[in-house]
Amino acid sequence: MQVAAEQAPCLGHMTKCTDIVGWEKVLDTYGKTVFDERCMKVDLPLMQNNITPEDLEAVISFLKTNPILTNSAKCREFEQRWSEWLGVKYSVFVNSGSSANIMTMAILREVLGAGEIITPPLTWISDVISVVKAGFTPIFADINLKNLCMDEDFILGSITPRTRAVFLTHVLGFNGLSQRLLDVLKEKNIALVEDVCESHGATFKGRKLGSFGLVSNFSFYFAHHLSTIEGGMVCTNDENIYQMARMFRSHGMTREMTNENMKNEYTKNNPDLRPEFIFAYPGFNFRSTEINGVIGLAQLPRLDTNNELRRRNFKLFLELLDDSKYVTDFDIEGSSNYAFTLVLKNRDTAFCERLMQAMKSANIEYRRGTAGGGNQLRQPYLKALLGEQELSRFPNVDYVHFFGFYIGNFPTLSEEKVRALCTFLNGVR
Repeated sequence: MQVAAEQAPCLGHMTKCTDIVGWEKVLDTYGKTVFDERCMKVDLPLMQNNITPEDLEAVISFLKTNPILTNSAKCREFEQRWSEWLGVKYSVFVNSGSSANIMTMAILREVLGAGEIITPPLTWISDVISVVKAGFTPIFADINLKNLCMDEDFILGSITPRTRAVFLTHVLGFNGLSQRLLDVLKEKNIALVEDVCESHGATFKGRKLGSFGLVSNFSFYFAHHLSTIEGGMVCTNDENIYQMARMFRSHGMTREMTNENMKNEYTKNNPDLRPEFIFAYPGFNFRSTEINGVIGLAQLPRLDTNNELRRRNFKLFLELLDDSKYVTDFDIEGSSNYAFTLVLKNRDTAFCERLMQAMKSANIEYRRGTAGGGNQLRQPYLKALLGEQELSRFPNVDYVHFFGFYIGNFPTLSEEKVRALCTFLNGVR
């Protein structure tokens, strides 16, 4: 679907274009967007350093106490504080959001048995891989272009007697829930798993995403709303799943449980084993470290404020964008934007190519296809599993794959920079 961009001389060779007003006039005159370093630079990275000097000071102060560095008191404190912030009973801190996905699906396979998981095609690869590796069959649902999350009607139309769960990714800070979806899943006794890796603090009906599902997963990767450098969280209100998560995180060992009655039951039923080395499940080593926990505790108090700044930036971005060129009517109710969502209004391949050239030349970092590289069904690992014929069933995610982007949004981004970005994007012809 891609074509080569039209070639034209760099406009910077013909006239001065270092200020926004002059640059706009050049585009109006020549109508092409091929740039080099002599033309306007917006200079917008996907993310600025999310680990602040204050975070580093917290780590330094902690290290001076000569502490235990493996998973210990600080990780437990972070889990407790995170649970309170999110509004759930239990949280288990792991070493990445991908580990959270893998562990969650492994647990559900034990609890729910074999079957189908309704799975998003627009997400990070670990969502899909965790479903497959756990032995479930992924059933994909196309997305809603208003929020990039799985379409409610497509989800409900995909439910069969073998459906065990819906694995819903809240993409780029958008809410993917509806009351109708929640009601049907409850009625049919189908579990909801929420991937909130890119949507910390987003809400539905005033309640934080990640507090609705049987299980929810978060990522604390470097660029996310809250970062522990690397890290993730598995959250639930179900004590059995919580105890299983603690075991799965640490090789499946029963000594990781906090429920003494459950722990003693394993000891009683396995008299030939030492209590401290009973492996109830084929678990993993997904533990995080005390340093990651300290950084999480340092960042959590400013998360809500930072989310408000992200929301402000995204709202301004959508207000300023040219709605004849770009989609601006996203459903932003309750969102906590992770990155500026840029989707072309029309299926214009030549314009898309010129836009990418322009952004590259202006030092605007972007990702095409938005979350996870776009349509996962086009990736080699899924093509081999599902076949090429599946693509025609998912026109919306395929549209975003070819004509969608995201651009960096972060709390320290200034209003002036957002305005300059929108002026630049609106000027591309």
